[in-house]
Amino acid sequence: MRPTARQFEFASIPFLGLIAVLARASGAPLVLFPELGALAHDVLKRPSGAWARAPMQLVLTPLATAIIGIVISRAMDFGVAAVLLDVLASVMIIGWMRSPIAPAISAGLLPLVLGVTSPLYPLAISVGTTLLAAVVLVVAKYRMPSSTAAAYPGRDHVDNVMEAAPSTLGWVPAFFGVVALLASLAEATHLRFILFPPLVVIGFEMFAHSAVCPWIERPWRLPLACGLSSAGGLGLALLFGPGMVSVMLAMAVGIAILRLLDLHAPPVMAVGLLPMIMKAPGPSLILSVVLGSSLMMIAFAAWRRIEITIKADPGPGC
Repeated sequence: MRPTARQFEFASIPFLGLIAVLARASGAPLVLFPELGALAHDVLKRPSGAWARAPMQLVLTPLATAIIGIVISRAMDFGVAAVLLDVLASVMIIGWMRSPIAPAISAGLLPLVLGVTSPLYPLAISVGTTLLAAVVLVVAKYRMPSSTAAAYPGRDHVDNVMEAAPSTLGWVPAFFGVVALLASLAEATHLRFILFPPLVVIGFEMFAHSAVCPWIERPWRLPLACGLSSAGGLGLALLFGPGMVSVMLAMAVGIAILRLLDLHAPPVMAVGLLPMIMKAPGPSLILSVVLGSSLMMIAFAAWRRIEITIKADPGPGC
């Protein structure tokens, strides 16, 4: 009997537990790359999805953006210019590599937000992505249409479109404008996690695929999911410490949140893992996450309304 998509989804919990063990044993906390939670959840839940079909890119794209991220973090302090350069470079790498792995943007931005400057960072995050790619290749032997695809073929198609590389550039000014705004706010308030790295991935997927973005239908779900995930991860990190138990429970909490809200947003899984790699996580993380994600959704909703209005207006003489 072949495993179901739901069983594969829950397999992401022990996988991240293993990564947490490796992070502690190696003395390199960033082996537990938070977006690995998003990647593992999606590729195991949807073994025929866009990310799962690109195991090589799963390793190479985050590695490339992580190298750029470390270079920028070593050369520049956190600020609007550094953030924009970092995100622009990561987006260009994704475009140049024709990669669907949007979470690689987070790999580029994370060193700047956390103040990481170690040249070993790209190798550290590659441990988890390489293991995940190996798991994907094994799972491919049992590949089957996911339960989501069978029950909701339209939804699965939308998810694949959201994870695909962008096909146009009209979204670029609006996306980078919002990133600059959030970076300015983060710099002014000293709350860097207003621009938490998974949020930039969320924004990229929304703006680059605005016509099909399912999150805009009930926009309150995304900030709520991010806020709950950060609160759950913070509580677990403070209660159990940043180890295997708290990481596995954070993944379980993330899955429960996404199911409860009927939301397919893998970066939410990464939010719950952020406290596991922070030096001194506190309640300000929750405030920052809710504020940043709310502002991102408000900006996207406004831009989407403008975009629809412009497309509906035939212009003079038409």
